[in-house]
Amino acid sequence: MKLSQFKFRLPEELIAQDPPKERDVCRMMVLDHRTGQIEHKEFKDILEYYGEGDVMVFNDTRVFPALLYGSKEKTGARIEVFLLRELNAENKLWDVLVEPARKIRIGNKLYFGDDNGLVAEVIDNTTSRGRTLRFLYDGPHDEFKRDLYALGHTPLPHYIHREPNEEDVEAYQTLYARNEGAVVAPGVGLHFSRELLKRLEIKGVEQAFITVHSGLGTFREIDVEDLTKHRMDSEQMLAGPELVATVNAAKDADKQVCAVGTSVLRGISSAVSMGGHMKEYDGWTNKFIFPPYDFTVCTSLLTDFHLPYSTMLMMVAAFGGYENVMKAYDEAVREGYRFGCYGDALLIR
Repeated sequence: MKLSQFKFRLPEELIAQDPPKERDVCRMMVLDHRTGQIEHKEFKDILEYYGEGDVMVFNDTRVFPALLYGSKEKTGARIEVFLLRELNAENKLWDVLVEPARKIRIGNKLYFGDDNGLVAEVIDNTTSRGRTLRFLYDGPHDEFKRDLYALGHTPLPHYIHREPNEEDVEAYQTLYARNEGAVVAPGVGLHFSRELLKRLEIKGVEQAFITVHSGLGTFREIDVEDLTKHRMDSEQMLAGPELVATVNAAKDADKQVCAVGTSVLRGISSAVSMGGHMKEYDGWTNKFIFPPYDFTVCTSLLTDFHLPYSTMLMMVAAFGGYENVMKAYDEAVREGYRFGCYGDALLIR
């Protein structure tokens, strides 16, 4: 497959900029991957497609407030710092991205907070935009994390053209988020309300959890036409024994296994064993999935509508079939579906 095959016309006004008033109030397109048939539903209609013994697998990663606004020493220039991951807790070292990168050099100090009370020093350059920061903080690590996160903002995706606000703190976090480590939320999971989760439980649909700490590599621009030459950034993941047992039991009973989001689909595909089963996995994955690809565990995929050229769109096309998915996306544009994490949903079954 070529990068150019994932281009489609997406009017800017169809990219959702704000969360819905209620989590589970949005549209849902349903695509039959065998026939290409399309249905137009509401998100709550997901209840129609799953029953007793089926399994829905959710990503329970928790997004942390990774976006900081600081100032550079002497000049006071405004600097945006995006926390990626903690490298060393004892020395308070963090891998970060900075903008504008051209203004930041090794040895520079950055100040955060209204009173400039939190200070960091640049100690290394990792990429053209990347830096390693050492935070100069004398207190215990838990107090440092508390103060650091208090200054942070919700790291909204690049296609949302506004600064994060108080509403995003709750809206850009799934209700079942518990394992901190992501800077990208499992988008389609944002649509699940407590009521809908309870109604699925009452129907006998089992809820299982995988942890995939989605990073900015999810959105990193692909700069090669031949997709076999693209390398995904690694993401930390955990497929534990309870998840594996639940999924494998469903497979043995010929029940459905639904991946709730592309991060779940990627994580499960990284923990596949023989015979369409899963195995436990605790580590990192850099699996890049694009058509053609043989999925042996998941029988359905619930996801958002993704942007052109995105790795998520490529994964969706691998699951639903390239022709089917691109046809569905064309219809989504014609019908005014909303794209992105705050938009509408697509169920492929």
